[in-house]
Amino acid sequence: MKTRRIGQTGLEVTEVSFGAAALGGLYRACPREQAMETLDAAWDSGIRYFDVAPWYGLGLAERHVGDFLRGKPEAEWVLSSKVGRLLRPVPTGTVPDYSYVDPLSFDADYDYSYDGIMRSVEFSHARLGLNRIDILYVHDIGGYTHGTAKNAVYLKQFLDSGIKALEQLKSSGAIKAFGLGVNEVPVCLDVMRNADIDCILMAGRYTLLDRSAEAELLPLCRQKGTSLVVGGVFNSGILATGAVPGANFDYMPATDDVLSKVRGMEAVATKNGVPLAAPALQFPLRDPVVSSVLIGTAKASSLTRNMELFTPILPETIYPEFDSFTLVAPPLGDEAVRV
Repeated sequence: MKTRRIGQTGLEVTEVSFGAAALGGLYRACPREQAMETLDAAWDSGIRYFDVAPWYGLGLAERHVGDFLRGKPEAEWVLSSKVGRLLRPVPTGTVPDYSYVDPLSFDADYDYSYDGIMRSVEFSHARLGLNRIDILYVHDIGGYTHGTAKNAVYLKQFLDSGIKALEQLKSSGAIKAFGLGVNEVPVCLDVMRNADIDCILMAGRYTLLDRSAEAELLPLCRQKGTSLVVGGVFNSGILATGAVPGANFDYMPATDDVLSKVRGMEAVATKNGVPLAAPALQFPLRDPVVSSVLIGTAKASSLTRNMELFTPILPETIYPEFDSFTLVAPPLGDEAVRV
């Protein structure tokens, strides 16, 4: 599989990467054997860049991914994890419902400080059982997760001290790159105006349907040499399932307006003889600022099916036909969107 560079670093990642949220039991349980089968399918497909986070299954996904990668040649894989949440043990059966099924017995506290980030990295190494993490993303900072008031505190904490931890880790060679792992554009702009970062893992805001990142973030990334890793290309499922009853967009039931737009996209895809999921997967890689498209699943069969949709490469002429059905996320407001 082809690779692309992360930012202005020397780190290369495969154009398709694997996101491990589902391996933490997101919405449904993911036993170890199933996780290993899915990771095997990703490896066999040519994927060599794997992304995980402490949040996914409250440590469970990191354990699965670490166990898998320990059996692979070190020089062949790239790994990213995340900082911003510190896990602490809680009594069995008292884990809050974060939509993870059968997670480990931990809860999470937000901490974007220097000490919090350093502790988070240390804990991740222990859970992974690996002595190397290539990329660190600051996870879920921003008004989308915290709301305006709380995020002002967290953003100051990060810019005043947390980013110094990441800069130190990179300069020492402990990591090769760092950036943000978020679901919104505004916090990326806020951080990039105050600091230099190598990459952004952006979920759901540069997709065939949601073009929120196009107006300001992509030009700023080009200007500053910051790469995008694009996740959430199906916008929580609707670009894979189509506008079916119960389809989700942005982690919630799709509105009538979104359903209407997706029906229009389905008609374009049908006219061109392709499933809508194919242009959804291929769309982000058309821009050189995108280093990788992240796909996540807990099923080997789904992984294989999605990988097949990357070929053949679709003609450029198909994409303007989707433009009239795109949207831009509304302003966030003061309250957290993801509760």
